[in-house]
Order: sequence, then structure tokens, then C-alpha cells
Amino acid sequence: MTAQQLKNSILQMAVQGKLVPQDPNDEPASVLLERIRAEKERLIKEKKIKREKNPSVIFKGADNTPYEKIGDEVRSLADEVPFDIPDSWEWVRIRSLGEIVRGSGIKRNETVRQGFPCVRYGELYTTYQTSFTKTVSFIAPDLYEKCKHFSYGDVLMTLTGENKPDIAKAVAYLGTEPIAAGGDLAFWTQHGMDPLYLSYIMASPYIIGRKMALATGDIIVHISGDKLGTILLPVPPLAEQERIVARIHEAELVIENYANKATALRELQDTFPEALKKSMLQEAVQGKLVPQDPSDEPAEALLERIRAEKQRLIKEGKIKKDKHESVIFRRDNSHYEKLDGVERCIDNELPFEIPETWEWVRLGTVFQHNTGKALNASNRDGEKLTYITTSNLYWDRFVLDNLKTMPFTDSEVDKCTVQQGDLLVCEGGDIGRAAIWESATPMRIQNHIHRLRAYVPVCTRFFYHLFYLYKGAGWIGGKGIAIQGLSSNAIHNLLFPLPPLHEQERIVSAIDTALSVVQKL
Repeated sequence: MTAQQLKNSILQMAVQGKLVPQDPNDEPASVLLERIRAEKERLIKEKKIKREKNPSVIFKGADNTPYEKIGDEVRSLADEVPFDIPDSWEWVRIRSLGEIVRGSGIKRNETVRQGFPCVRYGELYTTYQTSFTKTVSFIAPDLYEKCKHFSYGDVLMTLTGENKPDIAKAVAYLGTEPIAAGGDLAFWTQHGMDPLYLSYIMASPYIIGRKMALATGDIIVHISGDKLGTILLPVPPLAEQERIVARIHEAELVIENYANKATALRELQDTFPEALKKSMLQEAVQGKLVPQDPSDEPAEALLERIRAEKQRLIKEGKIKKDKHESVIFRRDNSHYEKLDGVERCIDNELPFEIPETWEWVRLGTVFQHNTGKALNASNRDGEKLTYITTSNLYWDRFVLDNLKTMPFTDSEVDKCTVQQGDLLVCEGGDIGRAAIWESATPMRIQNHIHRLRAYVPVCTRFFYHLFYLYKGAGWIGGKGIAIQGLSSNAIHNLLFPLPPLHEQERIVSAIDTALSVVQKL
């Protein structure tokens, strides 16, 4: 189970009333709903909000099952209610809680460095998480006055996105000053609920499932406030909402330590295999894990075959000649690199010592590498095919449950298709995260993934382990301020140790054997 799956499980327990115990001293949710209805009537009378045309009232019938009254019509909700909730809870349509107000259009070029605070819909995906108090964007006073504004306790939701699971992402505003709301987002106001409870519950598997069923579109996904308003929401007593929020906060502190590493839950439950793996990898890359075999073909011979194969591909016009071909060699007990006809000592760049039969190489010397296709809604040429992004690529595995599609031309298919044995590396996000594509079924990649394909047979899993070690040791990082990434030039120039081929295989075998034993303990 991944960190996200664990969080999903916690949120689902919360929405079903199983996360915290019920307190018989709590004011029941029915009383809370009566207050919310009374407040809504007051706002209607003061003409601050409009009356619903067909208001919904949900109640328990004599048979203890939920019914809904809309106008004069009463119908059973037994088939629509997805699960049982505690007796002190109530079911309600989202539209019955306050009002969902759509924001105003605010273009990126309309933001300023200093001015009045605003939120644009994309920032809910990129900047804000469960809640926020301050904005990162501002607009001029005249535009601010024209916009609709949200206040403390309102919950913002995105109405547009790139995929259905993330649509209507909810973020609670807990600041003090009114904020201008951009277009393609809505704010849920006058709901009478704990705003953090709403923010969390809107991210629960149950609510995500309902949003996905109501959303429309493929490349660009939309959902309306009216559709959101039809979703059945479980309402706990207000005091229990607060206890649920507190418990989720506690859980998040534990999950956060591992979420950044994007590992499975086993990393949270059992740290010993991970510690052992890191120790073994450090020994492996220094040639200390398995003994050297004097009968092994030295890495220098492997390197010569690689260079010969590259020359063949260049002559056949299949690849371009590397303008800055690197040649690393030993001299006087030091390592030198010849680049562009200039020799320089690189001893200070080498992170550790390696055996005499090994070689230091730039990664681009051993592997062909390229990134996939950038997502572009305006590019509709080609056949629609599935592809993977960094969100599908984890350490040593892929999660392919929610693959999206985009059009690929014939030339793009060739460039962006991965085949069995390719090593895939994340350019952004968790920089350097890697996995080997083991499936015999080809797959396409988006532009934030590097495809590494060896010029001649090597033990690709050895290089996967190198990426894991380098990442953990902090030897792989990105450049930039807002978004860090591992550029094509950076990955091309990574310094990696190259053992003899048979030693690569022995190293991988030793690691896999040891880890398999530990995992059975």
C-alpha cells in the first residue's frame, strides 16, 4: 500500500464514521442541519442568496432507512446511499449546504507582484493543499472589485482539470481577508460545516468516485457546481467533524515522512530492508559487495564495444554524433576526461573509488536517452494511444490503473515508445525515480520521463540500483526555482561506475537474493 493509498483508506474511514468514536454527548447532525437551514432562510430573506427551485430534505423513515423529499415527492434513497453511517449522522445533498458560487475569469497576465489577493484555479492543483491562509497571486484594485470574493471558512473547488480523479479538488480558506476567485473554480460558502472536514472528505474515495461519474471530458475535464450539488454527503455532528480533522492531521504527520519518497507502505512498516538495501548498494558501487573475478572481461572491453556500436549507428544515420563525446581514462593514479579536445582531471568529481577493472563513464556514453511527448491539447494529429507520466512511475514498479490517452504521429510513436528492458527515469517530481519496463507490451511516455536504452547489452537493473543509490545519497538533483527537473543534458553527463558485465550481474543477483530473504522475515 502506498502512502496515498493509506491516506485514501483513512479518508474513507472518516467519511463512513469509522475513524473516531461517536460521543453520545455530541449535538446530533440533525440539529446542525436545522441551524444550517435556518441560516439559509435568513440569507434568502435578506436576498443574499437565491432560493433553490427544488430543495432537498433527507430524513429517516419509519423503517430507519433514508428518504428524500423534493417538493411534494418523497422517494426512498436506500439504493442510492452507498454505505451505512452512525445514527448521529445525517445524509444531505451538497446543494443543501450553503451555496456554490463560480468565480470570475482572471488571466495569468492580469496578475501583478503587489495588489489585492486572488486565487486562480490552477493554483489549487499546484500550490494549495488542504487549506491556506495567504495567496501567491495578486491583481489590480479595479479587477479585484469586479471579481467575486470568498472569505474565511469557504471551500474552493476546481471545475476544470486534466483528469477526473482530481476534478473538484477542495481547499479550505482559513485567512482573514476577502479573496478574489478566478474562473474555472467555485467556492462553497455559508455551508455551516467545519471547512477542513469538507476539504478532507471531498478527497475521499467515495466522493472522488461520485465526482468522476459526474465529470465530463477527456483531455480537459469539467464539472459544474450544479452537478456537484447533487452528491450525497454524510454529515457528522460538528464536534465529531472537529475530532475527525484532528485525527487526520495526526495521520498526515506520519504519512508525510514517506509520501515525498513515493514508496509503498512497506517502507513505513519495515525500515530494515530499506536500510540493508542502501548499505548493500553503497558496497556494490565501490566493488566491495562481490569479489572481482580475474577471468571477467574488463569494463574497458565492454566500453569499446559500446563505442563501436555507436559508431555503427552513426554511420547508418540512426543516431547523431555526440558533439561532446566524453572519454574518461586513468593516468598517474588519477582520472582524466577528454572533452572537445581538452583534457582535465576529474578526481574531485568522483564520489568514491572503484576497482581497477571498472571504468568511470558518463551515462550518455552507455545509454541512448530521450524524453516523451509533451501534453498539448491543440495537437490532435495521429492516433490516440495510452501513455504514462511520472505519476505512473514509482521506484521499481508502475501503477497503470488510470492511464490517459493523447494523439501520437508515427514519428512520435517511434520516439516516445518504450520497450521491454528500457530504464525509465523521472525528469521532474521525485527527480531520478526510476523503474525498468518489464512488460512485452510497448507503452508511450510523456515528456517528463527519460527513456534509457543501452547501446549494447548491459545489466540494466544494476543501473536502476545506481539511480536509487544516487537519489538517496543526494547526488541527483535538479535546477530551477519553481520546478526542479533532471534535464537531458544533466542525465547525459551523470558520472556512473561501469563494472565488467558479469560483475554487474553478480552484484544484482546478490542484492536481489539478500532482499528476498529479508522480506520473508
